[in-house]
Amino acid sequence: MAEFRQVEQAGVERRAMLKGTLGAAAMMGLQACAPAARTERPATMMAPGRKTALVPIRITRDQLIDVKCCIRPLRAAGPNLGSDVVGDTLVIHNYGHGGSGWSLSWGSADIAVGKALSVLPREIAVVGCGIIGLTSAVMAQRAGLKVTLYARESIQQTRSFRASGSFTPDSRVALTDPAGPAFGDVWERMARFSWKAFRTYLGLPGHPVEFNDSYQLSDTPITRRVWPADPAITQSFATSGRPRQNSEFGHYSDRIRDIVPQAQPLSDEENPFPVAHARRSSHMIFNFASYAHVMLGEFFERGGQFVMKDFYSPADYAALAEKVVINCTGYAARDLWQDKTVIPVRGQTGWLVPQPEAFYSVRYRNVSLTSKRDGIVVMNTNPDLGEMLGVGDSMELPNVADIEQGLEILSPLFSPPVVERS
Repeated sequence: MAEFRQVEQAGVERRAMLKGTLGAAAMMGLQACAPAARTERPATMMAPGRKTALVPIRITRDQLIDVKCCIRPLRAAGPNLGSDVVGDTLVIHNYGHGGSGWSLSWGSADIAVGKALSVLPREIAVVGCGIIGLTSAVMAQRAGLKVTLYARESIQQTRSFRASGSFTPDSRVALTDPAGPAFGDVWERMARFSWKAFRTYLGLPGHPVEFNDSYQLSDTPITRRVWPADPAITQSFATSGRPRQNSEFGHYSDRIRDIVPQAQPLSDEENPFPVAHARRSSHMIFNFASYAHVMLGEFFERGGQFVMKDFYSPADYAALAEKVVINCTGYAARDLWQDKTVIPVRGQTGWLVPQPEAFYSVRYRNVSLTSKRDGIVVMNTNPDLGEMLGVGDSMELPNVADIEQGLEILSPLFSPPVVERS
C-alpha cells in the first residue's frame, strides 16, 4: 500500500509539472499571437493626389517562372456541335471553341450531353480530357450515365492548362458571316448556362473559381474600339479559308451584359495608377490546379473510368465498347477528323510567382496582368492586330522575349511604392 501511495504521488507530481509546462507554453503561444505594439503593412501603391491604394505587383524578371504556348481551335462557323455515325457508333462533336473553351465549357457540354441522351444510352464515352472533355464527362454523369473518358493525357498536360484562365466567352469563337445570325442564340445559351455553372464553384476550398478587380488603364480617354472593314483588304475567309481582318470576327458579349459586371470609369481620386484614365470591373477567373482537382474528384467519385488511349482515325471510335461518343479533341480534330475548317490561333502566357497580397488584374497598352492563386498571368499582344493576332500560327514554342517586353512596359505602373506604417 505504501508503495502504491508513492507511485500515485509521483504521478500527481508529474501531472502537475506537465500542467505547468503546458500552461507556460500556452501563455507563450498567446503572447506570440498577440499583436505587436507596432505593425508594418505591405507597401502600397498610390499615385500622388489619390486616395485609393493597392499593393504593387512585383514584375521583375526574377519573378517569371514559366512561359506557356497554346493553340486555340477557331472554327469560322463556331464550335462543332454536330454529329456523325461511324459504323454502329454515334459520335457527337464538341470542339472548336477558339479562345472561349473554358468560358463556354458547361453550356457546350449541356448541348452535347443533351444530344447523347436523345438515344437513351446507359453508358457513353468521352474522347479528350481538356476542359471541354472533362466538363462533358461530368455533365453526362450528372445526367445518370456511366462514363469512360479516353485520352492520351490528363487535363494537366492538355492545351487547356496553357490558357489564361478568365471568362472570355466570345474570344475568337466564330466569324460573323460563316456563323450566321442563328449562332448568336446558341452562343448566348452556352454563355448563360456556363456563367451559372461556374458560380456554383465560388467559395469552395482552393478557390477554383473567383472574382477579382480588373483595371483597364490608358493615357488617353478609353473608348470602345471598333474594327470597320478595310476595303483595301480584298481577301476574306470566304475567298481564302482564313479570316483576313478584324471585322470578320463575331462579337456577342452584349447579349449577356445583364449578368456580367461591366467596367465603370474611376474618378481621379479613385484611380491608384499613375495614368490619366482608368476603368474598373469585376472579372471571373479560373484557378487551374484547384479547378482540375475538383472536377477530377467528382468524375472519379461518380465512378468514372479513365483510359489512356491514342486515336488515329474516326474508325477507332467505332471500335470502342460504348456506342455513343462525345468527341472533345479540340485542335487535334483538325487532323483526326480531317476538319480543315479548324484554324490555329497561337497564344502565349507568361507566369509570375503568385502574389496573393496583390490580387487584381491590369490591362495597359498591349499588356495584361491577371493575378490568380496559381500565378500571375502575363500576356503581351499587338493592339493593332487585335483578333488577328496569332491567326493561322500553329507554332507552340514559347518566346520569352515577348513576355520580358511586356514586363518592361508595365514596370512604371508599379513603382515607386508608398510605404504605409501604423
